[in-house]
Amino acid sequence: MSAATMERKTISTPARATSGLPQSLRGPEKAAVLFLCLGEERGTTLMKRLSEDEIRKITHAMAGLGIIPAPSVEKVMREFGETVANGGSVVGSYTMAESMLRKVLPEDQVSSILREIRGPLQERDLWARFSALNETTIANYLRGEHDQTAAAILSNLVTSVAANVLPLLGEERMISILERMIRMDAVPHHMMRHIEEALNRDMAEVAAQPTAAEKEKRMAELFNRLDNDTFERLAPRLEEKMPDDFPAIRQKMFTFDDLVKLDTQSLVRVMRGVDGNTLPMALKGAKAAVLERFFAALPQRSRDMLEDELRTMGQVRARDVRAAQTAMLDCARQLAADEVIVLPIGAEEEELMG
Repeated sequence: MSAATMERKTISTPARATSGLPQSLRGPEKAAVLFLCLGEERGTTLMKRLSEDEIRKITHAMAGLGIIPAPSVEKVMREFGETVANGGSVVGSYTMAESMLRKVLPEDQVSSILREIRGPLQERDLWARFSALNETTIANYLRGEHDQTAAAILSNLVTSVAANVLPLLGEERMISILERMIRMDAVPHHMMRHIEEALNRDMAEVAAQPTAAEKEKRMAELFNRLDNDTFERLAPRLEEKMPDDFPAIRQKMFTFDDLVKLDTQSLVRVMRGVDGNTLPMALKGAKAAVLERFFAALPQRSRDMLEDELRTMGQVRARDVRAAQTAMLDCARQLAADEVIVLPIGAEEEELMG
């Protein structure tokens, strides 16, 4: 088989480190390299002649090969009596193994083999994904677990994450878990497998559980999007019904009227950051104090032009005004995210005068 007939690939997997030296491959891995050199169509035809056990061994090897350098490919091919002149690398991947399996085995057998292959490949990813969750979310999950289970889980997390999660569990429980972590021998394989299966099963639910701060932020964003008159009508009743919760949400809100709390330079940046007639549309019908704050931030000539544009605009739809105000708020949030300005969220209710 010539090098021209081999399909070159550029992806890689973390299964093996790439090197320029021939690798020591075992029997199933050599067979997997041969199948990859044959290509999917011819490899599938050959695989149909094998037993299920042979297919299982080869696809397991294929899924974990990663990049096999040309010298190793040549060595394998020589053993099969052919030379790969100026050969290229081949890549074994989960996708290639799955594709070949589906062409030669029934679905139930394919699923069984793929589950076996996925196991070791996903274990590492499981702990990385769990470590990436919000630390309060991890702590909330561990509160429902036995101390020994919590110790086993924390032992597998990134140490910086575990160090931040432990204090959230309370001092007494933290001492109990730390004691177990210190004294813990290797967790029996079947117990660790049970913990990982439960964690994998619960992962979506755990990740979906927002913290109190996240819920407050989400509700603040929802109220920000409400019509201002509607919010002002609802706010007193919500504050009466939820005196402990609603003020915290309101503090996180950032409305169009809050733009007047920006310093003059920041307010000008927001005004210059929107397009077309967004600014006059947003100011149409604004409170007198808000309007004056915007005017005060502008040079006299720009102020005169804006006042003239507002006078000649005529009647506009309320939804267009809300859309323009939302655009200005989005601009302000983006400037804050870019660290160009600082939003006055949580600041005292007082206007800054330019």
